[in-house]
Amino acid sequence: MPISITVDSGASPAKIADLLHAKGIIRSAWTFETYVRREGVGADLQAGTYSLSPAQSVSDIVAQLSHGKVTTRLVTILPSQRLDQIQQALINDGFSEADVVAALQPSAYENNAALVDKPVGNNLEGYLYPDSFQRTSATTASTIVQESIAEMQKHLTPDIRAAFAREGLSTYQGIILASIVGKEVSTQNDRNQVAQVFLKRLQMGMTLGSDVTAIYGSRLAGQGTSLSYDTPYNTLIHTGLPPTPISNVNDSALQAVAHPATTDWLFFVAGDDGVTHFSSTLQQHQALTAQYCHKLCSSN
Repeated sequence: MPISITVDSGASPAKIADLLHAKGIIRSAWTFETYVRREGVGADLQAGTYSLSPAQSVSDIVAQLSHGKVTTRLVTILPSQRLDQIQQALINDGFSEADVVAALQPSAYENNAALVDKPVGNNLEGYLYPDSFQRTSATTASTIVQESIAEMQKHLTPDIRAAFAREGLSTYQGIILASIVGKEVSTQNDRNQVAQVFLKRLQMGMTLGSDVTAIYGSRLAGQGTSLSYDTPYNTLIHTGLPPTPISNVNDSALQAVAHPATTDWLFFVAGDDGVTHFSSTLQQHQALTAQYCHKLCSSN
């Protein structure tokens, strides 16, 4: 069975040999030291966390330590997560709370190209791209955050930015709307149509009427899950976009806002049947809601 060991930076061959022996990976520390000295590879042994087995030969172990083939595992940031959820997930992954809090300070990334559109003073909400990132014993929370922001930059392509502009949105506004679209529906087809609904409502000066924005605002204010609590995020009450994104976004949501459907819907409702039902008039919307949305709508 593989055994995990961590070789500290600057550890001597003798100290590494003692560690391997203490862990039961090698039978003789002297044999390991002799092999390392004879092959002249003492300076090549690298720090890191390794997965080693007693079944491996000394030469195989030395080769693994010399090439830095460290044990890695994945740290995953899920789609449509709020910044506070990402913070807690990183803490749950073993990073210290202090390191995670420091890693999420926007001031640490002032010159990052991905954040050029973020208003000064706003936090990183919306900018941590959902993906899985490799982690070794030397990986810091800041490294994960930097890699996630860098991944976001890859998806904020010139095409995406130009497409947002054609819809009358700044890049930051495009991210805000994408975060709403991503929370509202999950399939690409639905997202394209929901993006069209919201963009048309913005153009007409209507409220977006999005439950997920209202809930984000009420939670931010410490009021739990409420659709009626009045915050700047409650688009059931206020027109326009909320002041910030309400979660992170993935490429699907960004593409939906950049390239919305060409339909003419003004309303949609997620039915108990798992289907999103679209309509052009309030009368049609009310009929579809009455027909398809009982459990979900009554919970609101």
